[in-house]
Amino acid sequence: MQHDAFYEVPNYQNDKFPEPRPFQVTAHEALRSGARAGHRTQMIMAPTGAGKSYLGLRIISEALKRGRRAVFVCDRTTLINQTSAVADRYGLSAHGVIQSDHWRVDRRLPFQIASVQTLARRQWPDADVLVIDEAHTMYAGWTEHVQKCSAAVIGLSATPFSKGLGQIFTNLINAATMHELTQSGVLVPMRIYSCTKANMEGAETKGGEWTDKAAEERGMEIIGDVVGEWAKFADGKKTIVFGATIKHCEEICRQFNEAGIYAAVFSSQTPDAERKELLSEYQKHDSSLRVLISVEALAKGFDVQDVECICDCRPLRKSLSTAIQMWGRGLRSSPDTHKTECMLLDFSGNIIRFADDYSEIFFNGLDALDAGERLDKTIRRDTEDKEGKTCPKCGFRPFGRKCIACGHEAKSASMQEHIAGHMSEVFVGKKKAADDARHLYEQVCTFARSRGNPETAPQRAAHIYRDITGNWPPSSFRFEAMSNVAITQVVMNKIRQKQIAYAKSMQRASR
Repeated sequence: MQHDAFYEVPNYQNDKFPEPRPFQVTAHEALRSGARAGHRTQMIMAPTGAGKSYLGLRIISEALKRGRRAVFVCDRTTLINQTSAVADRYGLSAHGVIQSDHWRVDRRLPFQIASVQTLARRQWPDADVLVIDEAHTMYAGWTEHVQKCSAAVIGLSATPFSKGLGQIFTNLINAATMHELTQSGVLVPMRIYSCTKANMEGAETKGGEWTDKAAEERGMEIIGDVVGEWAKFADGKKTIVFGATIKHCEEICRQFNEAGIYAAVFSSQTPDAERKELLSEYQKHDSSLRVLISVEALAKGFDVQDVECICDCRPLRKSLSTAIQMWGRGLRSSPDTHKTECMLLDFSGNIIRFADDYSEIFFNGLDALDAGERLDKTIRRDTEDKEGKTCPKCGFRPFGRKCIACGHEAKSASMQEHIAGHMSEVFVGKKKAADDARHLYEQVCTFARSRGNPETAPQRAAHIYRDITGNWPPSSFRFEAMSNVAITQVVMNKIRQKQIAYAKSMQRASR
C-alpha cells in the first residue's frame, strides 16, 4: 500500500466516457427506476457487445461523483488488469485493486476493482455500490456477502441462467437483445457451416450432460476433420476453437501445428507469463497466431474484435448459456478490419440442439431469471434431422422458432412447444427416476429388449411406462428409435415391484 504522504484526494468529476448508445441510456434509466421501486439487487442482462463493463463503470462513476464508495467485482483474476485499464481510459484512474500482490493495491480509495477469489479470503471493503461482473458465475464469496450487506448490487451477465439468481436479484433488466445489436451493427451476423460431428450416441452422461471424458473421447475421433474443414471454410481467419477438455485442446493444437497453422492452447493450466504473451500476439490484427484453443478460459469476457471464426468442438445438450458464451466470442463487429460476419463451424451439433431456444434468446432475451435457469436444465436430444430445419424464406440453417438471419417466424408450433410437459425430470415418489420422459422410455425399452419375446417388447415397454407414469408413451416416442441406456435403480426397483405384485395376483387367481 502507498504511504499516506503520497495520498491525494481523488477527483471523479472529470470522467471521459464515450457517448452512450440509446439502449445503454435505456438500461441505466431502468436501473434507476428499479432502485426507486425498492430493488436493492438488480441484474442487467447484456449480450456480447452491449458493453457490460461500460454500463458497470458508468454506474460506479455516477455513485463516485456523489461521494459514494464502489467495488467492481471480477470473477477471474485474468480480468482484473483488463477492467483496470478500461477504468483508466474512462477517467477513473483513482482506483485500487484488491488482488494478491497487485502493484495497484490501495484500499484508501473509494473505488476498488476486486478479484472475487481474493475477497473470499479477505475482508470486503465498505461500499455503497457493488457491481458483480459475469454474475451467472455464482461464487459463494460474493453471493453470501450481497445478501447480508446494505449496498446497492448490480449483476452483469450475458447469460443469467444459473440456479438461484432469482433468489438474489429481485429485478431483471434486458439491456438489449442480440437481434437489436446485430441490426445496429454492434454485432455481426453468424454464418453457420455444418461440419463433421462427434457421434455422441450412447455417450456417458452425468446429471443429464455428457461427461467431459465422453466428449473428449468422441471428439478425438474427428480432430483431423476439424483441421481439414477449417482449412476449407476459414483458412487464414482469426479463430477460436472450443474443445471438451485440455487434453482434447492440446491434440487439436498439435494437429493444427502439424498442418503448418500456428495455433496455441489457452487454458487454466497456461502459465501467466505465457498467457500475456499469447494475448499480446493474438490481439494484433496481423497476428501470426491464427488459432487459439480453449475449454472455458476464452468463453467469458474475452474480447478480440477481429475474431472471424468459432469452431465449436464441445458437445453439449443442457448448457445453452455455455454455448451462447462460446459463439459470442466471434460476434463483435470490427470496423478496423471491415469484418462483416462470423463463421460458426459446428463440429458438436450444438447449434442444431439449441436452435429453438437460441432464437428465442436472440430475439427476446429473458422474461425472468428462473426462466434462464430452466433453459440450462433442459436436455436437448438429437433429432432424426441431424442438419436441422431450413428457413423456408431465406434458406438459412438451422431454423429455430424464428430465423436469426431474416426474422421469418414459423407459424406451426415448435418442437419444444409440441413436447412441452415431457421435458421435466421424472420422479417415483421423492426419488428421481429419469432426466425426462424420453429418458424413462429409453430405460424401459432397454429392459424390455433384454427380456421375454422380442416381438412383444414394444408393447411391454409401453405397459411398463404406463405403470410408472399413469400415461401411455407419447406417440412421437418410437420403440425402435430408442437407444439402450443405463437403467437407474429407482426404475429397476419399480419394475420389480410391479413384477412381484403381478406374480402374487396370478397366484391368488390360481387358488
